[in-house]
Amino acid sequence: MPDAQTVLSVKHWTDRLFSFRVTRPASLRFRSGEFVMIGLMGDNGKPLLRAYSIASPSWDEELEFYSIKVQDGPLTSKLQHIQPGDEVILRPKPVGTLVHDALLPGKRIWFFATGTGIAPFASLLRDPQTYEDYDEVIITHTCREVGELQYGKELIDQIRSDEMLAEFLGEENLKKLKYYPTTTREESPKMGRITDLLRSGEAYKDLGVEPICPENDRAMICGNLAFNLELKEMLEEMGLEEGANSDPKQYVVEKAFLD
Repeated sequence: MPDAQTVLSVKHWTDRLFSFRVTRPASLRFRSGEFVMIGLMGDNGKPLLRAYSIASPSWDEELEFYSIKVQDGPLTSKLQHIQPGDEVILRPKPVGTLVHDALLPGKRIWFFATGTGIAPFASLLRDPQTYEDYDEVIITHTCREVGELQYGKELIDQIRSDEMLAEFLGEENLKKLKYYPTTTREESPKMGRITDLLRSGEAYKDLGVEPICPENDRAMICGNLAFNLELKEMLEEMGLEEGANSDPKQYVVEKAFLD
């Protein structure tokens, strides 16, 4: 099978979410935050592919992905059953807008995610450049249920407690990292949609930070379509402009796939 990579490990987080790691082609170069096409052979002998953000940082020797399970989804209904040793198709042409190059320099970066939209930020949060470029790094993750926050929680715990990673990213740098998980359906320490919490000023108060402004703040958005559009509109009202790889500005949105 062309572009085949071997599955190394699989972890099921909830009945709707799983992550998996695969071998990395020696020739693959990517920027943290980019995505590739991943898939399996369909019953008709043609590849079934969809866009997946690479959740591992660009320096990792393996590739990690985080996925929803759609029971009748053409790809994820099959992909959720992969086991270590199985093969998946990986098209080694990384692309995407959630990269540092698409933003102008700033003092603070916000990563806004819903659901599996945290995947590109899992890569960026383990990239030294994120901490070199900004004085403050804030990741918000909004999910319906508490179990859906677990992947992000373990990621943040790992970043803060893994000695090698802490040394690599810099102890001082890790003090810049703020994590803000919220749920919208199931009871949790922080309830509410991030857009509402920003509007009311509650998020700023909880985080102990100043409101978003175009001079200081940069943002990346990755979530479901309604979330992306609402946040985009909010940031525009605050005076931030949307950037691209060829034209860096204050914020970017990933449009390639939806949670």
